[in-house]
Amino acid sequence: MPLSDFDRRLVAATQGGLPLVARPYEAVGAMLGVSGELVRERLGQMLDEGLVRRIGAVPNHYRLGFTANGMTVWDVDDAEVDALGERVGALPGVSHCYRRPRHLPDWPYNLFAMLHGRSRAEVERQALAIHCLLGPACRGHDILYSSAILKKTGLRL
Repeated sequence: MPLSDFDRRLVAATQGGLPLVARPYEAVGAMLGVSGELVRERLGQMLDEGLVRRIGAVPNHYRLGFTANGMTVWDVDDAEVDALGERVGALPGVSHCYRRPRHLPDWPYNLFAMLHGRSRAEVERQALAIHCLLGPACRGHDILYSSAILKKTGLRL
């Protein structure tokens, strides 16, 4: 689907993030010479059309003091992984949790949960809580610590 001139201007105005003000859609609308209502309406349509997948906050964990960020990976019984994954995703300290296919024989893990802490010890305590929650359905796990901040951007022209 080709983008209209307005869509291109809207993406250009928001691709670096929404302004950090009380009324961000109105601020974008002011930049574009339209109302904030029109900005919200068109972004909603772009979500419905699949041009935009989601609109959400993208925190910089390092700036928030969370310097130990570890992706925990778990080898969980396939019959229980969905239900257990729901419970893991609801734990405090888990920013996102999802199921992925295994890639045997080298990669047996099918459940991923990102943990954030102010130290590796804090992350390891959180991982222990997950391990206890998973119980006998868990056959193995690991923690892959972040060593760099990866690109965090949305739709770009």
